[in-house]
Amino acid sequence: MESSDPELMARLATGDDLALNTLMDRWGQRVSAFLFRMTGNRETSLDLAQETFVKLYQARDRYRSNGTFSTYLFAIASNLARNHARWKARHPTLSIDGPQGETGCCAEEAVDPGRSPEEVASASEKSAAVDKAFQKLPDDLREAMSLFIYEGMGYSDIAALSGCSPKAIETRIYRARQILKEQLKDFL
Repeated sequence: MESSDPELMARLATGDDLALNTLMDRWGQRVSAFLFRMTGNRETSLDLAQETFVKLYQARDRYRSNGTFSTYLFAIASNLARNHARWKARHPTLSIDGPQGETGCCAEEAVDPGRSPEEVASASEKSAAVDKAFQKLPDDLREAMSLFIYEGMGYSDIAALSGCSPKAIETRIYRARQILKEQLKDFL
């Protein structure tokens, strides 16, 4: 029988460091994917995901299971992403590895042998346009959309994580959808 996330945190707090491995296995990919959507950079997202679990470990004694674990975990990740964005704004750099703005990709796209090269190219173009438009969203809108769509969190969980009201989250998601709809109108 698998332990729940709060049970694993309780074990971690009592000195069972292997409980962290289970949490990392369970949540690592989702946290990395969320951070990739927030930063737009694969290497940065992986670094921040590791740092998220370091912070989780450091906070093991302070964790209270009165809320959902995912909200707690993604709050840590979100704070790290915001801190990174602030740091990056104060310390601009140019990459010597590739063109500016190149972000890489978290997952390889599956090849469908039943699709023509034109269909594959069109789908790839649409996906790149959606990714680019998503990255252009303001941080607060991108965060709310990522948590709502990809993590399946409700307005109240996102609000608790963001420190605002559920109505504010509803408004952010609405605004993000409107912006994306406008930016992607040529693909709709």
